[in-house]
Amino acid sequence: MNRKGFTLIELLIVVVIIGILAAIAIPKFANTKEKAYLATMKSDLRNMITAEESYFGDNTAYTTSLPATMYATSTGVTGPTITVAGSDVTAWVAHTQTTRTCAIYIGTTALAPATKEGEPKCT
Repeated sequence: MNRKGFTLIELLIVVVIIGILAAIAIPKFANTKEKAYLATMKSDLRNMITAEESYFGDNTAYTTSLPATMYATSTGVTGPTITVAGSDVTAWVAHTQTTRTCAIYIGTTALAPATKEGEPKCT
């Protein structure tokens, strides 16, 4: 007899191989999503500092509440929480999909985890 098709063993081997590949790929994908959330928060902080500097150029003072026409956060990003003390500005943001937060500062007052002025850092 000349039968065409796959045996049960061949199909099981293919399913096991696909399962192994999925077990490798899924954690990598989750890590990639986390990196995307952090990149979004850092980008929002950079945009916020740019808007703060623009506001300062117009008003010779920083503000804790930027106008909506100057700055808006990305989807899922909560904050920013902005603190102004004289010529120092600190801000941090969070994301609804991760427990990590990011911070940035301008001036002499650092806000952990940011350690370099104008460079956003995340926990």
